[in-house]
Amino acid sequence: MANVPLPRAWRATPGGAKRARALGLAFPGRPGANNAITDVPGVTIGTATLISGEGALTVGEGPVRTGVTAILPRGRDGLSTPCWAGSSMLNGNGELTGSWWLAETGRLELAITLTNTHSVGLARDASLEWAFRHMSGAALAQDWGLPVAAETYDGYLNDINGFHVTKEDVFEALESAKDGPIEEGSLGGGTGMICYGFKGGNGTASRQVRVGGLGFTLGVFVQANFGKPKDLTLLGRRIGQKVEDKDGIADVAIDRCGSGSIIAVIATDAPLLPHQLRRLARRVPLGLARTGTQGDHSSGDIFLAFSTANAEALNGEGLKQASFLSEDSLDPLFGAVVEGVEEAIANALVANKDLRGINDRLVRALPHSLLR
Repeated sequence: MANVPLPRAWRATPGGAKRARALGLAFPGRPGANNAITDVPGVTIGTATLISGEGALTVGEGPVRTGVTAILPRGRDGLSTPCWAGSSMLNGNGELTGSWWLAETGRLELAITLTNTHSVGLARDASLEWAFRHMSGAALAQDWGLPVAAETYDGYLNDINGFHVTKEDVFEALESAKDGPIEEGSLGGGTGMICYGFKGGNGTASRQVRVGGLGFTLGVFVQANFGKPKDLTLLGRRIGQKVEDKDGIADVAIDRCGSGSIIAVIATDAPLLPHQLRRLARRVPLGLARTGTQGDHSSGDIFLAFSTANAEALNGEGLKQASFLSEDSLDPLFGAVVEGVEEAIANALVANKDLRGINDRLVRALPHSLLR
């Protein structure tokens, strides 16, 4: 098996950026076809990226380094059918809208949008407007909605107080959502993000699992914007300790690193109930810990898990029936979450490049030679 070439989608993004496995990093577990959250049937993802201006910060004018990422759990055609879901968090300095309704009913409704901290309300409202423009008649099960929008802070590189994200940008991310292989790194909501002092942003991975003789897929997507440089760890190697004082490190002040956040979205086609999906979401910190973080005070570490199974049980009134896995069957899915989170973060770091933002601040990409 060691001499079998890796599938291209495991090694590179559609645009040709190297992914972590292309550098010889041997992560455990078997990925799906694209090693992406979109390996879960029906899940689609789109982005809108805003990059403009350079030099000194002028609030309201830029430079702009931000964007929006949109995830449609059942694609556009399944917009009116909720998913069962659960959420969790490690440190609560962040926002996930709709979380109270999610906790009350276990239902994830409409799209998921990810953006910067000061645009999360706009993203929430715009995704709701977009959804109701695309649903009509029988598809409108109710005349209100509580979509999920989440955020991480990109104000080190981006004119965050210029409020540059518009509802049209959210519409673009939603309209562009598709399945298959996806780009990673500095795009969409991850455009201005920093991870362990290096350029962070969007990352994804997936795992194929066997449970009770049945096969399922679990996908992970992260918007990674957290961690101190000295703590960076991959596959058990304490990389950060070797690079903190070298030229490859980003020029972010050490006391600012760790003050970001991470949003992790877990998708699966395994039939799970809301409390079981909360259990999946609670395993995300184990994957984060593999990369070295301690969950700093000012980091918003928030996680959402949903299942695309049991669609027929989530619409209409009256008696419903649903299938679900037993609690004793969940360990392979727990392991897939932990493995997928570590690899998704690695992909966000590897499939990236240097980015200069406000006041000529430069954040460098993690050097591939270091990982090799």
